[in-house]
Amino acid sequence: QVRLVQSGGGSVQAGGSLRLSCEPPRPTTSRYCMGWFRQAAGKAREAVATVSKDGYARYSDSAKGRFTISEPYSDTPGILGMRNLKIEDTGVYYCALDLRGNCQADSLKDSRQFQYWGQGTQVTVSS
Repeated sequence: QVRLVQSGGGSVQAGGSLRLSCEPPRPTTSRYCMGWFRQAAGKAREAVATVSKDGYARYSDSAKGRFTISEPYSDTPGILGMRNLKIEDTGVYYCALDLRGNCQADSLKDSRQFQYWGQGTQVTVSS
């Protein structure tokens, strides 16, 4: 059983930065996809970024240029770095892991394809 434990998040003013982490460290399978998702109050969960074992990353349009996803390594967790945060970035952020295959090359992988999820962490951006 794979257990993902998240840390980080919190409250920040617009324009600030936060970092989220997701353990366990690097999976031992030959292929995997790690993703970060967020869910704002009253809205559907949306993909923010994904990264494959080869380090290839994809971002949503809203995250491009502001967020950085890092794949987990043997002794470090997966990371989502967020800078220049906006009020609309507020929500609960989840990390997820799909051990059955790499991320998609042409779009962000659907959340239904991920088998393992973190507990979620709140990010609140205020003006």
